[in-house]
Amino acid sequence: MATIEDVRALGSELDRSYPVYVRGRLKFRVKQIVYVAFSLDETVMEFAFPKEERAALVAGEPAKFSLPLERDLRFNWVHAGLATLDPTEARELVVDAWRMVVPQKVARAYDLTHPDGPG
Repeated sequence: MATIEDVRALGSELDRSYPVYVRGRLKFRVKQIVYVAFSLDETVMEFAFPKEERAALVAGEPAKFSLPLERDLRFNWVHAGLATLDPTEARELVVDAWRMVVPQKVARAYDLTHPDGPG
């Protein structure tokens, strides 16, 4: 079972990433782009995910992942209950979401310094 603490430090350590609180919710940004956000009660993690792949992700594990509200489907978001994720999986989702919003050279540099994935 993952918790917000499993990914809080990672979101702050990723290059160009920084935490912000918006209306009491923790979010991680690169510049002004939010790539991970948590629900107020910290039970749901929302993260950037490729639109063309999210239906398959949700269909494959509907107990774990869900689509955002209909009004938010235009954005690259998927929701996951933190209790359904293990800590390693939660960190991998954060890194993958971060990769979507940073330049490729930044993501490649991360890969060189973290060959085994997020710690």
